[in-house]
Amino acid sequence: MELILKLKKSDIKDFTSELKGFHEHFSDCFQRSESRDHFFKYMAGQFSDLERKSIEPIALAVQDGNVRAMQRFVSDASWDDANIGVKYRSLINDDLGSSNGTLIFDESGFVKKGEESIGVGRQYCGTIGKVENCQVGVFAAYASETGYSLVDKRLFIPKLWFSEDYEVRRKKCNLPENIIFKTKPQLAVEMLHALVDEKILPFKYVLADSIYGESPEFIKAVELLPDMTYMVSISQDTLCWPKRPRYSAKTDNG
Repeated sequence: MELILKLKKSDIKDFTSELKGFHEHFSDCFQRSESRDHFFKYMAGQFSDLERKSIEPIALAVQDGNVRAMQRFVSDASWDDANIGVKYRSLINDDLGSSNGTLIFDESGFVKKGEESIGVGRQYCGTIGKVENCQVGVFAAYASETGYSLVDKRLFIPKLWFSEDYEVRRKKCNLPENIIFKTKPQLAVEMLHALVDEKILPFKYVLADSIYGESPEFIKAVELLPDMTYMVSISQDTLCWPKRPRYSAKTDNG
């Protein structure tokens, strides 16, 4: 069945007003008014029907867009990323927050043609189901009875990127020197701890696929949370006990 949406001019105007209202929530997260304007243009471009939603086509498509200025905004401009995250998750809590909320951890890949982006390399890309030159991110999502939304993210940087062979590339990409290699489960644990400490989003359940389900570090982090239920995938060839084994503590006498 084909679904046809009949939009009127008033619908477009209402959406633009909603987007401007959303944008206003983050106005104090940018040091310069120009950066705030570029932020709005970038958001508008993401909602467009452009085939490629990178900076150049967005800048050329939006009103008063400037390619070089928007490129500088994304690569060099300062903004308060932590404050943006707090405000964003507070909005999510207002709309979706529930004591029965669920955190979901998973990764996704983004195919890249070049080699200049941080963490890019030949690795498994889930979006196309094969190994390809790509970036991979680990994401946290929130779901409740009223909807779902992404709530946090971490870029996975392959271990090869921290070798001597990649020193020049790290400097060219401005990778901070304090960044160290972390596995995908370690990145998920980092986000889990941050969301718990932040105390904005209430949740009772944690879901994840086998990469995290088979990580002792991830499972331990979840099990340390009181009154938490987790459901994770594991490989089909995982060995397990059909019944809890009997055991006894070893005494000093052997």
